[in-house]
Amino acid sequence: MESARVLGQNHITKHFENAIKMGKISHAYIINGEEGTGKMRLAVAFAKALQCVENNPEFYADNNLQFDFGVEDSNRVVTGRACNECKSCKQTDSKNQPDIKYVTYEKSGIGVDEIREQINDDIDIKPYSSRYKIYIVDDSEKMTVQAQNALLKTIEEPPEYAIIILLTTNADIFLPTILSRCVLLNMRPVKEELIKNQLMSQYNVSNYEASVAAVFSGGNPGKAIKLATSEDFKELKQHVTGMLGALERAGMDIISSYVKEAVSFKKQIEEYFSLMRIWFRDVLLYKTIKDIDSLIFQDDYRLIGEMSEKIDYVDLNEILKSIDISQNRIKSNVNFDVTMEVLFLTIKERIKK
Repeated sequence: MESARVLGQNHITKHFENAIKMGKISHAYIINGEEGTGKMRLAVAFAKALQCVENNPEFYADNNLQFDFGVEDSNRVVTGRACNECKSCKQTDSKNQPDIKYVTYEKSGIGVDEIREQINDDIDIKPYSSRYKIYIVDDSEKMTVQAQNALLKTIEEPPEYAIIILLTTNADIFLPTILSRCVLLNMRPVKEELIKNQLMSQYNVSNYEASVAAVFSGGNPGKAIKLATSEDFKELKQHVTGMLGALERAGMDIISSYVKEAVSFKKQIEEYFSLMRIWFRDVLLYKTIKDIDSLIFQDDYRLIGEMSEKIDYVDLNEILKSIDISQNRIKSNVNFDVTMEVLFLTIKERIKK
């Protein structure tokens, strides 16, 4: 099921493979996880395997349908994985499989009309050429209550061949009756090392950049890829590390310039504060164990080492508290310039000369 393309989600891949091999397919699934974790890839891989000729030898034999790659053996072993060779698999890859349907919407939410027109009014029509008729609903947390109620009627009494897969970033938003009738599969955070290796091997990202992006991603490979390949993020990182490295010797004129620069990163303010935390986490780590390999900002290890000698544990703790306080003030719409200036001055005072 192309599990290598869905990093860290083997538990879901195995669930789908076993369901196909054992013939225990649910009529409704929810795949729940952050954007960028690979929910759509998992859903498509599952749908592809469900429709694959090799997983349905009896169906194709009973319906006098030939195997597409010259093999007409109804005794093939069901693997639960797509063969990638049959006509159905190739159609899925090109998004032309007539019995795999993707629910679309044009407005900000998925309304009752979209559900009725694209699922309810279509589901009674038997599959065109496959064993199943599969509906994939992306961003399904955007369904209105009315849309969920309309879908519920279909989930309660679906045709035998129908499968509905809901992809969402927040399964808690669904009606309890929807949740009770679906198999809920939660995406798991991916280990930083796995994300780092993927960035380096597949996207040619340097070890340093991959480490920073992996930490920032919070276990989300899609987010890590965006960060590692984003010029805006690189610019932000250079500003923060440069500012922190020079803050000890900076006068008020330089601090004021840092505040002005910070204003230009307002849209990335969450990443701004996170970068600061990771920097001082590295300072704390180096102060404790003196291990360069454990640092995130390895390219700046000399500066981090020097700073670790000037800041004691109490001051490091106060700096981290100040970052949290400043972030909360920004969220509460306290004056941005004043908040950042106070933060920079606090950090400067805690760095002992």
